[in-house]
Amino acid sequence: MELFRDPAYRPMRLREIITLLGLSRMERKSLYQVLQELLLEGRITMDSKGRFSSLPEKNPRGGENREREKRAREEDLRRAEACSAGESRRKREETGEHPAEGTFVGHPRGFGFVELEGEEDVYIPEEETGTAMHQDRVRILVREGHKEGRRREGTVVEILKRGMPEIVGTYHSNRDYGFVVCDNPKFSKDVFVRRKDSMDAHHGDKVVVSILDYGEKDRKPEGKIVEKLGNIRTPGTDILAIVKSFGIPSEFPEKVVRQARRVPDHVLDADREGRLDLRDIPTVTIDGEDAKDLDDAVSLAFKDGHYYLGVHIADVSNYVQGGSALDREALKRGTSVYLADRVIPMLPQRLSNGICSLNQGQDRLALSCLMEIDGEGNVVDHQISETVICVDERMTYTSVKRILEEQPPELMKRYAPFVPTFFLMKDLSAILRRGRHSRGSIDFDFPESRIILNPAGKVVDVQPYEANVATRIIEDFMLLANETVAEEYCRGEFPFVYRTHENPDPEKVESLLALVHNQGIRLQKSREEISPGEVQKLLESIAGLPNEPLIARLALRTMKQARYTTECSGHFGLAAKYYCHFTSPIRRYPDLQIHRIIKDNLRGRLKREGRTEHYQEILDEVARQSSVCERRADEAERESDRLKKAEYMSYHLGEEFEGMISGVTGWGFFVELPNTVEGLVHVSTLQDDYYVFDENTYELTGERTGNTYHLGDRVRVRVENADPLMKTVDFVVTDRLTEARG
Repeated sequence: MELFRDPAYRPMRLREIITLLGLSRMERKSLYQVLQELLLEGRITMDSKGRFSSLPEKNPRGGENREREKRAREEDLRRAEACSAGESRRKREETGEHPAEGTFVGHPRGFGFVELEGEEDVYIPEEETGTAMHQDRVRILVREGHKEGRRREGTVVEILKRGMPEIVGTYHSNRDYGFVVCDNPKFSKDVFVRRKDSMDAHHGDKVVVSILDYGEKDRKPEGKIVEKLGNIRTPGTDILAIVKSFGIPSEFPEKVVRQARRVPDHVLDADREGRLDLRDIPTVTIDGEDAKDLDDAVSLAFKDGHYYLGVHIADVSNYVQGGSALDREALKRGTSVYLADRVIPMLPQRLSNGICSLNQGQDRLALSCLMEIDGEGNVVDHQISETVICVDERMTYTSVKRILEEQPPELMKRYAPFVPTFFLMKDLSAILRRGRHSRGSIDFDFPESRIILNPAGKVVDVQPYEANVATRIIEDFMLLANETVAEEYCRGEFPFVYRTHENPDPEKVESLLALVHNQGIRLQKSREEISPGEVQKLLESIAGLPNEPLIARLALRTMKQARYTTECSGHFGLAAKYYCHFTSPIRRYPDLQIHRIIKDNLRGRLKREGRTEHYQEILDEVARQSSVCERRADEAERESDRLKKAEYMSYHLGEEFEGMISGVTGWGFFVELPNTVEGLVHVSTLQDDYYVFDENTYELTGERTGNTYHLGDRVRVRVENADPLMKTVDFVVTDRLTEARG
């Protein structure tokens, strides 16, 4: 302030002040924070060119003056924007810019992307982001890429709706104020917090901060802490922070809880009336050992060369009425979320683990898809009915796998009545899988992670969780039921919610083909757009090669994200003309919604009571909301896994592991360990040469030695660093296990 009040001082930019005061790197950050505080207090001002100067001292009753000056500054900004509007319009006409609306996705380095519905994302350079922040709804001007293959760029011109009114992060305290560093790196700005708004949070606490002022281009947002989650070292706080940061509802409102309590815990006689009674048909559930919400059961018989498969799905819609508090909360959540140390259910546990779960030995209401299947795997007849079932055995994937592959005497004896059925299931599963393969269905069979925690929430192991014969049986049966239901309701032209997977983007396909060509693999497209069968042939051609999982992962990244729609436009990945989600109404809202449609159709209410119009009005929003919630859950689950993997590796600093290069970039390469943990080898740690990145071959090549690091190479690495807060793992190469190329 003495500098600013000096008679010789003229308004200066931040960089000029730093030079004048001769500040160190650490002092520069402090200066920036002090300037932000002084701006917030109205003691200094910053002009449109970023130059700082002091304002006259205010008396204690000068609040009105400060507010008036703030409004004057805002008015000046509006006038400046208005003056440039005419010039902007002329520039738009010259450059071919056009407006669009979408969701801004931030990046830690300051730039971002805007997601447009049904179009490729638009890149927003850092200097064009304005005040947009992650998840904001924005209006942009799009500039089409002039060079072939060049990504479209844009400029944010208006914030339509702020997407993150609250953020979760770590509180850092100073003497008179604090700031919150957001856990989500896509929210790149720290949030300034006055001492009076800190809820007495301590340094290192995880907190939820409500944004009071989103700041400006060169001024931090200001916020108020509204919830303290606990210290980062407290077990469970890390995952709770992820839950809060993604805005996932974790507590059910009292009205929902009361409604769930009123649901009976057994099947009422009145609910059985008019239903097909299948309690005498031998039926099993096959799930993971820890599963408690069992929403699908299966039955199977073989007669005269045909298979008679029953897929029985819990009739959740009988207990969750459309428009009720339970239903509104389920739609708000969209899906259950499965994190490393907890499950956040879509429905209260009294329902999901109780009356809606197909528990062994208990009568349950179901919607059953009963299919007659010939020896080629074709559904020659089917029936969808409201039923009553009673599950005979609660099986696990592990026990069924052992019965089919090992035949241990104790299990063969314990489940003797069902052993022939399990082998029959295995045969039918293989037939269905061959049928999907012949039509071109793509099978991305990546190992998932299994994170094992001790009672205190500490990671004790990370293991790959791979599919087996039992998981494939259930997957194949559920896929067939989903296709069968979707085909009937698409052909009948009923209002419905489908699971849609669109064709991949042609430019991404061309990039993939160029990559595999450089890897020595030849694949030709039969027409302009690639077919599922051609992707399948690519995966088959790399089977068994060292770089198989890496090319498969790159192929997956060319695919568009599946979503829910009201149009039946097919599923590219499955090479299916008809597809929906019918089989998991306990944990997915679209399944619950289409159960209501099916029941209204079976009971003749769609046309008689005007229900068709009702569904036509609501289903577009149901599909959109369900897609948004699914993406949110997927991202939260990935964040949870990354955090726990980084935590696990932090207990193994200095230890060495063997792994495979899973990705190569200009700044280094990623190595994936057999337990699915992935870490970065930064190019600066490669001391034997100066390495250059070739984006065509995905290689780093040493200029002097000619040695390369290549996708699929095996290396031995040492764990150099692991940061659970940043969810990162850093490796250093200690040995090459694949012969160096040069």
